[in-house]
Amino acid sequence: MTAQNPLTLEPFSMNVKSRDIETPERALAIGAHPDDSDFGCGATLAKWAAQGCDVNVLVCTDGSKGTWDSTADKSTLIRTRQEEQIAATRALGGMGEVVFLGYPDGELPSDLEARAAVAYWIRQLRPTVVLGHDPWKRYRLHPDHRHAGLLACEGIVAARDPKFFPDQGVPHFRPDKLLLFEADEPDHAEEVSGTVGAKMLALRQHESQFESTMIKNSGGSMIDFDRRVEAKLREAGTAAGVTHAEVFKLITDL
Repeated sequence: MTAQNPLTLEPFSMNVKSRDIETPERALAIGAHPDDSDFGCGATLAKWAAQGCDVNVLVCTDGSKGTWDSTADKSTLIRTRQEEQIAATRALGGMGEVVFLGYPDGELPSDLEARAAVAYWIRQLRPTVVLGHDPWKRYRLHPDHRHAGLLACEGIVAARDPKFFPDQGVPHFRPDKLLLFEADEPDHAEEVSGTVGAKMLALRQHESQFESTMIKNSGGSMIDFDRRVEAKLREAGTAAGVTHAEVFKLITDL
């Protein structure tokens, strides 16, 4: 994450129409930066992993601007953030691929080259469910989140149709479902009361972010940070009629 507070508590405009899809055989979470998928759907991924799902994560950018230290070495930060994301995915129980597209932080496009890269990994990993940012979230400032969300949607379209990027050497593939996190109007909830701790553990792997998006934006301590993570899950759970939840916009017409 870069210069953004992912734990802002906002009133939900929710009309929950579904809850707890069948555990997918394979899942692919697509995040703009290292830690985005852990914030957006980490508890859901942990729940599915515990139930036998093959959990994979794709990170679009290199995370190289994810610090408030102007003197930080960029190559070291990139390497650190990759290591943190791998550790976080393993903390969730995800034993699948952790893929880094490596676009410069803050400069992610949603062009044909990036779309082809996302489509390739959807075809290669063959996820039953794809998870990603809601690209249509109102008043979103960070361009990487918007573009990563578009790439998740557009990558599905390209991956499913055989005439898109036929030179990739992998067969086309159509996922069953798309779950968009950070959605303006979520209509699906995943009950995650049993994996709140796993989400917190995964987020704690991103030590390079403690000073910025975690501690400084959460009151000054990791205890406060944990409380805000739990409070956000509890707020969503209350809206969904369960104790703790992560909420999404569910799209099944793929």
